[in-house]
Amino acid sequence: MMGGGGDPAELGELAHDTAAALLHRVRRAPDAAVVDRVIAFADGAGIEDLAEMWAEAPADSLPGALWRLYLLRHAVREAPSAAGYRFKRGVEVDTVGQAIAGSGSAPSPEEVVVLSTRILRGAFTGDFAIALERAAAFARVMAVGSAELVSEGGLTERVADERRRWEGYEAVSAELTKAAALWRDGALH
Repeated sequence: MMGGGGDPAELGELAHDTAAALLHRVRRAPDAAVVDRVIAFADGAGIEDLAEMWAEAPADSLPGALWRLYLLRHAVREAPSAAGYRFKRGVEVDTVGQAIAGSGSAPSPEEVVVLSTRILRGAFTGDFAIALERAAAFARVMAVGSAELVSEGGLTERVADERRRWEGYEAVSAELTKAAALWRDGALH
C-alpha cells in the first residue's frame, strides 16, 4: 500500500498519471503477457493499491473508468457463483445488454468470470470506448439480475443487500456509458 494522508491534489494527479501511463503503455506493448500481468496485478493485493490510487477519482475520469472496470471483474471473481446466478437472471430480461457484453444465453459462473476478464482485457488491447460500453452492458445485466432477485422478496437483509448491488451496478453502468462517450470525444483524462 502507498500510505494515505497525502495532498488531495497530488493524489488526484497521481491517479491520472498512473491511469494514463498504464493504459497507454500496455496498449503499445506488443507482448500479450504484459496485458496478462496488468490484469493479474489486481487479483492479489494489487486491488488495494488500485483502490488507493483510483477509487476516489471521478467516474468521468480515466482513473475512475479504469477503477470501475477492475472493480466489476473483482466483484465477479470474488463471488463467481452469486455473480453467475445474478448475471443469468439478468440475461433472462436484458438480452440486448447480454449481446453487447458478449455473453452466451446461459453462462456458467466460470463463463461470467471469463467474460469479465475478456472485457477488461479489451480495454488494453482493443477500442477502449467499446470495452467501456461492454462493461456498461455487463453492469446493466448484473443490475437487472439484482432487480429480479429483489422482486422475489425473501429475507429483509438479503433483499437490502441485493438492492444495494442493483443500485451500484446501475450507477456503474451509467458511469461507464458516459466514460465511453467522453473517450470518443477525447475528453476522458
